Amino acid sequence: MNFDLTDEQEMMRDTFARFLDEHSSMVRVRKAQETDGFDPALWHGLAELGAFAMRVPEDAGGMDLGLFDAALLMEEAGRTLVSGPLAEALVAARLLGQLGGQEELLEAVIGGEAVATIAMHDAAQHTKQWIAGGAVAKAVIARQGSDVVLITPAAAKAEANLATTPIAEIDLAAGETVILGSGEEALALFAAALEEWKLYMSVALSGIGRQALQMAAVYAGERKAFGQLIGTFQGISHPLADLLCDVDGAKFLAWKAIRDIFDNSDEAAATISLAYWYACDAAARSVAQGLHTFGGYGLSNEYDVHLYNLRAKAWPLVAGDPALALEEAGRRLYAGETVPLPASGEVPLDFDLGDEARQVCAEIADLFATKVTPEQKARFHYSWEGYVPEVHKMLADHNLLFPGLPEHLSGRNITPYARIAAMGEMERQGYNTPGANVAAMVAMMIDKYGSDELKAEVLPRIVGGDVLCSLGYSEPSCGSDVFAAQCKATQLEDGSWRIDGTKMWTSGANLSSYVLMLTRTNPDVPKHKGLTMFIVPLKTEGVTVQAVHTFQDERTNITFYDGVVIPDSWRLGEIDGGTKTMSAALELEHGGGFSKVMKAMIEAAEEVTGELGILGEVRTQCRLARSVAHLWISDMLTYRAQWSSIEKKPNHAFGPMSKMYSSEKFLSDSRDLLDLTAPLSLSKREGAVALLNQCYRHAAGTTIYGGTSEVHRSMVAERGLGLPRTRG
Repeated sequence: MNFDLTDEQEMMRDTFARFLDEHSSMVRVRKAQETDGFDPALWHGLAELGAFAMRVPEDAGGMDLGLFDAALLMEEAGRTLVSGPLAEALVAARLLGQLGGQEELLEAVIGGEAVATIAMHDAAQHTKQWIAGGAVAKAVIARQGSDVVLITPAAAKAEANLATTPIAEIDLAAGETVILGSGEEALALFAAALEEWKLYMSVALSGIGRQALQMAAVYAGERKAFGQLIGTFQGISHPLADLLCDVDGAKFLAWKAIRDIFDNSDEAAATISLAYWYACDAAARSVAQGLHTFGGYGLSNEYDVHLYNLRAKAWPLVAGDPALALEEAGRRLYAGETVPLPASGEVPLDFDLGDEARQVCAEIADLFATKVTPEQKARFHYSWEGYVPEVHKMLADHNLLFPGLPEHLSGRNITPYARIAAMGEMERQGYNTPGANVAAMVAMMIDKYGSDELKAEVLPRIVGGDVLCSLGYSEPSCGSDVFAAQCKATQLEDGSWRIDGTKMWTSGANLSSYVLMLTRTNPDVPKHKGLTMFIVPLKTEGVTVQAVHTFQDERTNITFYDGVVIPDSWRLGEIDGGTKTMSAALELEHGGGFSKVMKAMIEAAEEVTGELGILGEVRTQCRLARSVAHLWISDMLTYRAQWSSIEKKPNHAFGPMSKMYSSEKFLSDSRDLLDLTAPLSLSKREGAVALLNQCYRHAAGTTIYGGTSEVHRSMVAERGLGLPRTRG
């Protein structure tokens, strides 16, 4: 897996970024808007850096760089609101090089002496079109029936428009026309150019949206209201955190599309459509929220954020309604629509977990096929109630129960990526009980902080697959604020500890032998300093486990501890050092989400809509395609979190982003797909319908357990956008 750029790409991006910071500053952008929205000096500077030659074939005098290289430029162009039709010029220059016959014009375009652009619609059907850069273009490339033509437009005058960009409505029939190519091959090149434009626009819009959010975050970290920085209010910070996930997700969809093209994946064309649609929407919402954060000042011409608000709509709308791209994605996913795609060039991005990961997954799949009975599979469930002791033990015997743990605990020496794949494969097999995940966490903490007695008596039982462990963090009065725990541990004269109190949401306590408990050992210090961790046997006298059933078909528990006495040797870490002890659990965190169950839900919805005879309807395809976009973004956010953790890269709350985004989309999509398949979805009858029904109930909890979405939004706001610590 790789999210890194090559050294050459880093250098290229930094070069363009520095150039654009100086030559596409907001002062320069505003200056260009005083005329037609075009900056000739900027255009010449980009040409000198080789921008317009990037995608031109070498045999036509270009650099023949890849899609990803050009996408890096376009992200910086979005961030700095480049004054000119850059995305259109990139694809027009490539077309001129591919189709040939216009060497003099191509040289002028590459050199920044002439602007070439493209028409988005068939000129045989739409003679008058709005053209990006039309007010300054020397040449427009268009499809005209079965031909690809070069049109030298009649003089076009820029007119007032939304963002003062150099667009113009041009009568293409009135210009001088030269045929560049005819027939299937020429039309395929032009169609591929339009797909390339969608990718460039996607990353440019992501750049616009992210910059607007950054500007809003800076403002919110300086502006005070009611004596507090407004960035401390969740009403300000949480929407910005949500939108950061969206604009990053839009960019990653474009990255996925580029990699899909390189891999010749069947998903490539649909991913392009979804990236473009999603980026248009995400950028529009991001700039609006960014402007809103500034309050009344955001409406003032003196503040730059309004420029982003206007440009986020002006750039893509030259092609028409972005919602049509969602319909297009639906056809590409569900109606077999195909389209020529541009060549990708070299792509450093890699979202593959590797050969070892595939081998481990194949081994797990074989075990489930040959060692797990239908009766055992019937007991599988996403909750603790899906725990099957025989399967748990079988996985331990094959050193596959805890792939995320180091070799001396798991029994295997495999790469971190193979560990991630192994855990994902168990989810695909339906055996995704959280019991093993908690047991792995407890094993790690005992290994690091436990006494010799715990390591000899408890640890072998856990890693051998003989017992489960539960978590005793939450309490009725403190919820997600675990540092507010009041369950008391008092040290007795003989050094042992007496524990008194109540723990809430002790899931699996009815199945577990031990609970990892966070207790209050010192009430006279700041709350996060007076905590101590213990392992408590759940069969000890004084422990009561009371069932709490949820509408999700889950059982959790409330557990009561009344004078429970344990030896000091069952303490983990230092007295009052519970916060440090808890940090061991972070070693297992690579970021995660709910992609596997989202994928199963979408597949179930596809099956049910097929049965209902509505899969061919536009509304059905659009709603399924929207869920697919959310699934693929969830995948990409998770990949980034895993990669950054494993490779020790800077991590700006990437794990919380992946968990929060995927759980929220799982929740909203489960509602929508339940609606789409109604009234059949009301049934719990066995099969796909039951799964849709269950997903709707399951999704409600995913935004709560493992940290609520609100907690994760605060983490994203603080670590991802640099906002001050949030408050309600």
